[in-house]
Amino acid sequence: MNKQNYVLVLLLFQICISFSQKNAKKYTIRTIAFYNLENLFDTINDLSINDEASPMMEMKFNRSKVYWDKIDKLASTIAQIGLEEAKTSPAIIGVSEVENRSVLEDLIKSKHLIQKKYGIVHYDSPDKRGIDVALLYQKKYFKPLHHEVFNPNIYKNNRKVFTRDQLLVSGYLDDELIHVIVNHWPSRSGGEAKSRPLREKAAYQNIKIIEKIRAKEENAKILTLGDFNDDPNNTSFKKILKTKRKKRNVGKNDIYNPYENLHRKGFNTLAYRDNLNLFDMILISLPLLDKGEKDFSTYKMYKAMIFNKHFLSDKKGKFKGYPFRSFSNGGYTGGYSDHYPVYMYLIKKI
Repeated sequence: MNKQNYVLVLLLFQICISFSQKNAKKYTIRTIAFYNLENLFDTINDLSINDEASPMMEMKFNRSKVYWDKIDKLASTIAQIGLEEAKTSPAIIGVSEVENRSVLEDLIKSKHLIQKKYGIVHYDSPDKRGIDVALLYQKKYFKPLHHEVFNPNIYKNNRKVFTRDQLLVSGYLDDELIHVIVNHWPSRSGGEAKSRPLREKAAYQNIKIIEKIRAKEENAKILTLGDFNDDPNNTSFKKILKTKRKKRNVGKNDIYNPYENLHRKGFNTLAYRDNLNLFDMILISLPLLDKGEKDFSTYKMYKAMIFNKHFLSDKKGKFKGYPFRSFSNGGYTGGYSDHYPVYMYLIKKI
């Protein structure tokens, strides 16, 4: 090839690259996440709740050191969720197992998150141990319009079960109205079968919240996320919420659960006594689901994942490969949480 031909080929190649770049689709990417923070309690004894039962208050020494180390580790983790694609931490993240607003303020003021300028939506929960759910959001991406809590009003043997409220936050993600429900359903204390009705009742409360949203907005974009203490195939999801595993089966008023397929493939967000469970999930309504139309003129789910980076797992011992929890056997392990965070990318064509 002579010099003139070489220059011509090079010029044509550069033109093709330039044309391709100009016509490439560009997307806005926002991360929605959830993280169970595993007993994020402060070091102050609150006489109004049973915080003495928390691992933090059971420690005899170094509470302050442990507290700030845990804050640092959790904040560092949150800062990394979704960073790969969205180039920033979550626009919205639901959290559970927090004692009060104060610990959330310490979390968002950490060196890892302070530049993100997170806002907080939090209510004190009726839970006997005083653990709450909350929503954190980057103020430049999300603008809350309305928020309220719903008590699931669960009774067992004619006695009220004091569990966590379900938190609803409605607002604008950039210029689109979305509704986020943050959950932490009743635990499996006493066994899965015995405690199953409690979570089924929590699922009914979710249905009521969703119906309330849809009564005002027929095609509402709804995300219900949290630590559900149930796997995707349990009755609370399949019989009560009637969640769908396959996109093609999702109808107008259905809820899609992208974590059901991950659960089938053996993925987990926690482990207990050699049982692997996927309790942490993000579920969405039809208007957030792309069923093959490839219409991303408004926000749609791109993919849902588990943030199970290597550093979040135990490296040795009988719990090797499990989430690297903060507390065990009455002491601090130096870990993060006994749950992996989950996250979802929402994308929109620019």
